[in-house]
Amino acid sequence: MRPLDVMWVGIGGGFGSLLRWWIGRVVGERYHGSFPLATFLINISGAFVIGYLSVLFSVDWRDRFGSVLNAGVLTGILGGYTTFSSMQLDAAKLAGSGRGQLALGYMLLSVAVGLIAAALGAALARLQG
Repeated sequence: MRPLDVMWVGIGGGFGSLLRWWIGRVVGERYHGSFPLATFLINISGAFVIGYLSVLFSVDWRDRFGSVLNAGVLTGILGGYTTFSSMQLDAAKLAGSGRGQLALGYMLLSVAVGLIAAALGAALARLQG
């Protein structure tokens, strides 16, 4: 690990976190339902983009930390943008408020649609080139 890699992850992570915060705020201002839509949309769009970029730039999942693209974009920006912990917290809050079925559905839907989004992103990149 080089200091430059750490810098790119930090800069990318900061940018991705700000993007997640902004999108969460915008969605939260417009949607007031009980489903955690902002976190869901953020994670699904992040899965699509990481699937797309990983194939487009031939990133090996075992070595995705060593270049500016990998460190800054995949680990930094997309790692800061997507949020597994917020998804878990949303589900815990739903379950704690007596909406256990919605919590379970949210978790299952998030994982299933996230996998589909990543696969679609990868497929689109393969089609393009």
